[in-house]
Amino acid sequence: MSTTTNRASRLPEPAGAHRAAAQAAAEPVPARAAATQPPDGLLTREILAPAAVVVLGAIMTILDATIVNVALPALGRDLHTSIPVIQWVPTVYLLAFASVIPLSGWAAGRFGAKTVWLASLGAFMTGSLLAGLSPSIAALTGARVVQGLGGGMIMPLGQAMLAQVAGPHRMGRVMSIAGVPMLLAPIFGPLIGGSLIEVASWRWIFFVNLPVGLIAIVAAVRLLPAPGGRSAQRLDVPGAVLLSGGLAAFLYGMAQTSQHAQWATPAALGPMAAGAVGVALFIRHARRAANPLIDMRLLGHRGFAAGAAANFVLGTALFGVALLLPLYFEILRGRSPLQTGLLLAPQGLGAAIAISLAGYLTDKPAPAAWSRPECSSPWPAPAGTPRSARTPRIGPSWLRCF
Repeated sequence: MSTTTNRASRLPEPAGAHRAAAQAAAEPVPARAAATQPPDGLLTREILAPAAVVVLGAIMTILDATIVNVALPALGRDLHTSIPVIQWVPTVYLLAFASVIPLSGWAAGRFGAKTVWLASLGAFMTGSLLAGLSPSIAALTGARVVQGLGGGMIMPLGQAMLAQVAGPHRMGRVMSIAGVPMLLAPIFGPLIGGSLIEVASWRWIFFVNLPVGLIAIVAAVRLLPAPGGRSAQRLDVPGAVLLSGGLAAFLYGMAQTSQHAQWATPAALGPMAAGAVGVALFIRHARRAANPLIDMRLLGHRGFAAGAAANFVLGTALFGVALLLPLYFEILRGRSPLQTGLLLAPQGLGAAIAISLAGYLTDKPAPAAWSRPECSSPWPAPAGTPRSARTPRIGPSWLRCF
């Protein structure tokens, strides 16, 4: 018996199921995901299918910020409300939308990105149903708050799931796909809103979200990646109150300036100052907290800070124009809602073409000239980063790096 046992102990260890399971359990989740990813540069069905679901869910939330704008005059007439009051319909949506975005990272880690994405989409659809059934401006405003609270997390959570599935070598093209809703909204939002108002009524600009949302939920259950390990990290309550409250207060003050037609009014300056103080206190809190709601130290990296600033300017230009131009065309120029949508379409079409090109260029290898000393990054690169992958220094000789 002992001889048999000793012989068995000297045999090579079989590569059986127990050994594979032990190795899989010991391997970190990101490493397992990287091992199953397709070869570099390929966008396979495993990537494109979740991307299509994310776009389908996100496009409703972004469209809703533009589709309503062409309906504001019709809403004012049917609900017997003035334009300054009816402007709160898109404003409260954006206030609620912005206030929950900072919570996206914590919610994804605590409950799973897919679970929170589905719950957010369900809340958005509930708000759409209530908005379509609203008998008064007060009820419509409350329904838009529900819509905004649900819609605010859909896009950032979708981008996080796509980043996990795509990996670093396909990040540019996948993120360009995820950015399609923000760029197509100026095209299709006014067109859809104008068509529905002329054919049916303004209530259908909210009811149209329901069938699209149901399709997105069914597809998400089947195609989105399953949630990974959940974090036990507690919510940074002081940070959430300071940042979400500060953003909401600042945006509320900005909205008040349009009603009073000037900046220097207590109704506008008070909330804006309170919001700015809240954001400043959050920054101070985030630099000292062990697990802040948002790691502000990321802004210390110039590339990240520049990208965030560019994204802010882009959002300001797109959504600011999307709110003001429909009112200008319909009220001052006398255009119909459908004509207004056609006039706004070229801007979104050009942006959609540009983002596709940007995603392709982002994933291309850096030019060989960037390996020259004058083209290297002025800040330290991570260990192991090849010189060809570093960002060129911005300066007089920068153009020679291409």
